[in-house]
Amino acid sequence: MSTPPETIPTRRRTKVRILALTAVAAAAAIGLTALPSANAEPEDVQAMQLVWSDEFDGPAGTAPDPAKWKYDIGGGGWGNNEHQYYTSSTDNAALDGGGNLAITAREGNPAGHQCWYGPCEYTSARLLTAETFTQQYGRFEARMQIPRGQGIWPAFWMLGDDIGQVGWPQSGEIDIMENIGSEPSTVHGTVHGPGYSGAGGIGNSYTLPGGEQFADGFHTFAVDWEPGSITWSVDGNVYSTLTPDDVGGNEWVFDHPFFMIMNVAVGGNWPGYPDGSTQFPQTLLVDYVRVYSGDGGGSTGGEITGLAGKCVDVRSSGTDDGTPVQLYHCNGTGAQQWTFESDGTVRALGKCLDVSGGGTADGTKVQLWTCNGTGAQQWVLSGANDLVNPQADKCLDVPESNSADGTQLQIWTCAGTENQKWYR
Repeated sequence: MSTPPETIPTRRRTKVRILALTAVAAAAAIGLTALPSANAEPEDVQAMQLVWSDEFDGPAGTAPDPAKWKYDIGGGGWGNNEHQYYTSSTDNAALDGGGNLAITAREGNPAGHQCWYGPCEYTSARLLTAETFTQQYGRFEARMQIPRGQGIWPAFWMLGDDIGQVGWPQSGEIDIMENIGSEPSTVHGTVHGPGYSGAGGIGNSYTLPGGEQFADGFHTFAVDWEPGSITWSVDGNVYSTLTPDDVGGNEWVFDHPFFMIMNVAVGGNWPGYPDGSTQFPQTLLVDYVRVYSGDGGGSTGGEITGLAGKCVDVRSSGTDDGTPVQLYHCNGTGAQQWTFESDGTVRALGKCLDVSGGGTADGTKVQLWTCNGTGAQQWVLSGANDLVNPQADKCLDVPESNSADGTQLQIWTCAGTENQKWYR
């Protein structure tokens, strides 16, 4: 999805509804009798299927992977009277050569950018996956070391992929992690939607124990998002869960795909502005960003996701023999609910995933067909996440890596490429 740079808001809020929770208070609030250890993960995370990730490995000074990250650019205030100008320069977003992405806010304006208040005082970067990856449900996680200082505002968050059609806040917003420099030991997790978009949205916060500050080291920030619930954690410590009952009778708008955003803002209505104590540059270091499948990887049915986080789908939910099987954005319908059967078939809507005509040539399309026990309907999901038809000795493939909705899937010689990787 492509949207005009400054039609996507940054979090418009005064945070009046944010409840500051220490680790112990957070546990009490959600009924935990004890907190997990500092670096614990939910017990089921190892069973989840990794769907998308960026480990930020590469030479120092190189730009982040353009196949995964695009940029918002501009200095219009982003709905919060912020003072930075977002660029696509490696001065503001680049790999550090040590396995991290560095998003750096700098004082000064060597390119002469104009902001809403006049010549810009700062530059920074805002990266997003709106055009490259979206997903509905699952675990969204990043390991980060945040910057510090009055007026510095780092964030890792998500927006609904329909924002270009319905606007904000109808699209929904999930803030996985936000921090303002005046609260060095506290991060916030929040949702925004229609009727709860302003005044801080709805959410909670997590405060490190013992006066530790988030800028002193790396921490892992995550949400586990399921139908009807969103759960926040820091270093595996769960501190908040929200459900439709928590949005005050307003619409719950978190049952469709979202994309991710990472940025460092400078100044704004909520954090205030840099002062004499603020030192520049300030850098958000990102060790990794990882996204896991929404079904926990433990069931025999559910969605099969692939390129761009999209789903294997039966076109128009048709059940006639020969109905094309395609790539389509995940929507939770029966046309995307697949079971891997003990007889080697993969089934949806009561029929089998089938290679058209029993063909074995590169480019042979796949379809839905009455289950008949032939080799055209035998599939093996390998440990490398290739979905192989043994009869053809070929892989389920997205033609030309075209992630557009409606691209009909095919078989092709297995190459280990992203357009042949499938997750359930």
